[in-house]
Amino acid sequence: MTTQTRTIHTYEEAVAVINEVGLLPLAPLFDDYPSLGSITPKEAWHSDTDQDPWMWRTQFAADGVVAYGKFIRKKAVFISKDLLPLVLAALASQETMEERYENGKVSREALTLFGHISGNQGIDTRVLRAKAGMKEKEKKKAFDQALLELQGNLDIVVSGTKEKQDENGEKNGWSSTSYETMGHWCEKNNIERIKLDKEEATEQLLTYFSSLTTEATMKKLKKIF
Repeated sequence: MTTQTRTIHTYEEAVAVINEVGLLPLAPLFDDYPSLGSITPKEAWHSDTDQDPWMWRTQFAADGVVAYGKFIRKKAVFISKDLLPLVLAALASQETMEERYENGKVSREALTLFGHISGNQGIDTRVLRAKAGMKEKEKKKAFDQALLELQGNLDIVVSGTKEKQDENGEKNGWSSTSYETMGHWCEKNNIERIKLDKEEATEQLLTYFSSLTTEATMKKLKKIF
């Protein structure tokens, strides 16, 4: 596919590629399939410039142009707004979080975090850990796993980053990722869910990807969708 050999340098070019392929991993995830890492210059990463793909990743979500999260195999991927409804129909549950918890399909920690994110859209991880009562070091692993669980179930998305500031409002330390529910992100960015059953949505997705990549990669995609 053409996007594998085309090197890009700007935020706008990256958005165009994501819209072209529909789904783009942050780092290489499939053979014969592009990633943001594979189509951008290595020297641009972590350069703190406008050409830094590491800076773009959360800006996509904040701008509402691309959905971003660790949606597949606990790996970060970008999904275009056009393809997202089909991905949600194929992979997202139709049950409420409470129903899934009662049926043993989600963990108590994921249920707790989802409740706090739902009530505080765009909440950053530092505040979320505190509100969930998981600030202790020994609870960090459970916290991280619950975040991965919610992203893998397409319940939440990255909404951007929040700077850590001191009492004078000056930047103090690393920025942290912020999250919102998938439903909230879709609503504010005018993305409508489509009424397709999982089988039909999966079939359409696989047909779509079959024109973009090789049979070897299609076998891996079939295991996901």
